[in-house]
Order: sequence, then C-alpha cells, then structure tokens
Amino acid sequence: MANVPRAQDRTVDRINTGPRFSEADAIRLNRMFQGSDTLELLTGVLRDRLAGDITVVSSFGAESAVLLHLVALIDPATPVLFLETGKHFPETLAYRDQLVERLGLTDLRNLIPDPALLAAKDESGLRWSYDPDGCCDIRKVQPLAKALLGFDATITGRKGFQSATRAGLPRFEIDKTDAQGRLKVNPLADWNSDRLAAYIAENELPPHPLVAEGYPSIGCSPCTSKVAPGEDPRSGRWKGWDKTECGIHVPGQDGGEGELPPGFDPVF
Repeated sequence: MANVPRAQDRTVDRINTGPRFSEADAIRLNRMFQGSDTLELLTGVLRDRLAGDITVVSSFGAESAVLLHLVALIDPATPVLFLETGKHFPETLAYRDQLVERLGLTDLRNLIPDPALLAAKDESGLRWSYDPDGCCDIRKVQPLAKALLGFDATITGRKGFQSATRAGLPRFEIDKTDAQGRLKVNPLADWNSDRLAAYIAENELPPHPLVAEGYPSIGCSPCTSKVAPGEDPRSGRWKGWDKTECGIHVPGQDGGEGELPPGFDPVF
C-alpha cells in the first residue's frame, strides 16, 4: 500500500467551511482517507477535529461495541447519543450500561421524546402498529434533530453489507436530513461481518445478548423480528412494511400516516 499521510500530518489541510460542509468537502475527505485504516480516520475526526464538533450516534445494537471501542481508544469523552425511545428491549438497555462502563465512555446522552408530543400523538403507545414512520419521527427523528443542533458532524455505525439500501456506503457523506450541511462519518462502511466478528473476538468485547437468539439487527422491540440464516441482516426490521430505515439516515420521514400493508387491521 502506498504511504498515506498520518492523521496528524493532515491537520494543516483542514477544510475551512465554518460550521457546516458541502458535497465537495465530503468528496475531499473520502479522497484524503482513501487507503487509510479505520483508527486513522477516527483519529482525524476526533483528535484532529477535521469534521469540527462531532458526536457518535449509537443504537447499542448488535455490532455497536466495535465502533464504540474504537472511539474509546481515541477519546472516551466523545459525546455518545442514544435514542431512548421507550420501546427498546430490556436487553439493549442493560447492554448499553455494560458497554459504557466497560469502555470507559464518559459522555453518554440519553435522548427521550418530548412528553407533550407523545401525549398528543401517541398517547396509547401503539402508533408503531399502524404508523411506524410517525412513531420513529416522534421517538427518534425529532429528539435527535434537536440534539444535533450543536454538532457539525455525526459518526454512525452503518456498514455497506447490512442491506441493499446501504451498499456502496461512503466513509464521508452529507447528511441529507439536515439542510445546513452536517457531515456524516461512516468509519465501518467497508467492514464485513467476518471482520466485525474477528475484532469483537480479538478485543474480547461483550456481544449483545439478543444476537445469539437470532437478531442480527436490533431496534425497538415491537418492530424487530428474528432473521433466518442467510437473510438480509436488516430484514427483521419493520417486517411487513415498506420501510428500511427509521428516518434519521434518509430524507422524507415526516411522521405521516404511512401506507398500511394489505389486510392489516390497525390498532388504535
């Protein structure tokens, strides 16, 4: 592999864009870190601040330990945002607390939905059963959007192999849900399942307890199903709905009623 400048050598090449970024900046950063390893990339954005004020958004799901371990190696004080939707598996909440303590993360921020909004739009707590887009909007999209107002960039744990909609995922991109040009960093974009498993084993990271029970992708409990061997890892998310993302990674989730599957009797 050709010699790649170290992250500290790139400091003088920092993009001068102020608080937000453009598509050209994302392209430039992808080229800048082409051929570099994941730890070097994270050092550039966390220690050298090439992406400005940055935070990690973590679901504390099936593979979250890998990214959080890498972040903790560089800066355990990095803010970590967790969307506490009120619908998580108890195992996920326990796993969150276990990882935070094990990795020494010192700035976990639990984001909760607006109680007034919940009372007005999901008083029964069953909106997920007839309008999953609207439920995600209330419990995930809006709380995260508010929390991200103070950040220039976010780090996600998305990988290209997880689903067809994530194939070809770049390491740097512009967050299309943010009109101000927030940068989105995907350090594990090119990692596959074997590499993740090897990293977890090498570093003796605790697995999410639901993975062994057939949940390779874990979200809120009402909208997460087991996945058969060989199926798309995310095929258990919102099964039966024309929905592949919660709305924090794709535009167009506005909390509308959504399209009901044929023969579905909504529960109000």
